[in-house]
Amino acid sequence: MAKISYVNGSYVHHAEAAVHIEDRGYQFSDGIYEYVAFYNRKMVDADLHFKRLERSLKELQITMPVSIAALSIIIRELIERNGREDGGIYIQITRGVAKRDHAFPKNTKPALVVTISASKLPSAELISKGMKVITQPDTRWARRDIKSISLLGNIMAKQAATEVQAREAWLVDGVNVMEGSASNAYIVTKSGEVVTHPATHAILGGITRDVVLKLARANKIHVSERVFNTVEMVDAAEAFMTSTSANVLPVVMIDNRRIGSGKPGPITLQLQELYAKHITEQTGKQF
Repeated sequence: MAKISYVNGSYVHHAEAAVHIEDRGYQFSDGIYEYVAFYNRKMVDADLHFKRLERSLKELQITMPVSIAALSIIIRELIERNGREDGGIYIQITRGVAKRDHAFPKNTKPALVVTISASKLPSAELISKGMKVITQPDTRWARRDIKSISLLGNIMAKQAATEVQAREAWLVDGVNVMEGSASNAYIVTKSGEVVTHPATHAILGGITRDVVLKLARANKIHVSERVFNTVEMVDAAEAFMTSTSANVLPVVMIDNRRIGSGKPGPITLQLQELYAKHITEQTGKQF
């Protein structure tokens, strides 16, 4: 079956999908995106993703091109046309096509592109044994809370990790750990406290992050949303990351230093189980 994508009102073969050369997403990274996982053709936490999408658009003063109800229909149709049971939906909205000029143009029509991809879940070995992370200086712009398509700082950090066979790069501002290049970052202290950076303009507040913290608190796991530094990081009993594509993934080594026992810790494993159950309750998918 040919892969089908949605571009500005039309379902098209992915190989033929295109936007105008003067789309401001191409010219200026003037747009936002969202990624939603689905299993058994059912989206996970769709309402939370859509709410974040609307917030990002509002921050950039871009008009929502279609209603959330219409976007949901487009996504369901795209899943159906691609015949995929599990995977991810990538939604991109830009300010649209206009003559190249830095200031916001007037009366542009926002562009909407929706594509579908295979599931990006990590291997069973990574899920059970944990992964390696490196740290990188945080060189991104100050409004990281907006899920902007401008990701050069992120991809440079991710490339640095890839070159040393690490799964992720944790971004460090001075000595403070912010988040991963494509994930949120956590440590577990020796007293059993889960620590992660607060959801300010300094990080992208992840949907999986929000759900995992809610699950942790509901199960009497102490959570502290505060800044932690690299000294606390290497001294932690456990570490892990979360993202829509990877769920909850243990971190057992950072910058070639073993974290805790060098194996996924009990709190991380508990949160993995709780989040897997959360997905199962929405989609019926068993992990």
